[in-house]
This record gives sequence, C-alpha cells and structure tokens, in this order.
Amino acid sequence: MPKNKLKTKRAAAKRYRITGGGKVKVGRRGKRHLLANKGRKRKRQLGGTILLGPTDEAMAKSLLPYGN
Repeated sequence: MPKNKLKTKRAAAKRYRITGGGKVKVGRRGKRHLLANKGRKRKRQLGGTILLGPTDEAMAKSLLPYGN
C-alpha cells in the first residue's frame, strides 16, 4: 500500500522558491504601499529577491516538502 503524500502549504509555495543549491529565495518586503514616504533609492533597492537566513530557511523548507 502506498504511503500518503505530503501536502504543500500553498501560501508558502507562492512566497518561496528553492534554488538549485537548496537555498530559499524570497521577495523583499516593504514595496506594496506607503511608497510616497519612501525615497527613490530605498524603493529601487527593495526590488529583487534575497536568500533566507538559516532559521527562516528551515521553517520554509518544512512547509515545502517537495521543494517547488
């Protein structure tokens, strides 16, 4: 009899990506609203993605049993 499949947390799947080396990429926070109060340089630097630290990486990986 086959084992049960693990379910991926869909909220996590939309936020995180696993790189080829096994690290977790995530989009930066802080660029959704209240942008009039933030400087050009700050808004420009908020673009792109960052790698999660070791503690958050373990949490994200536990929510994504198969990577994605």
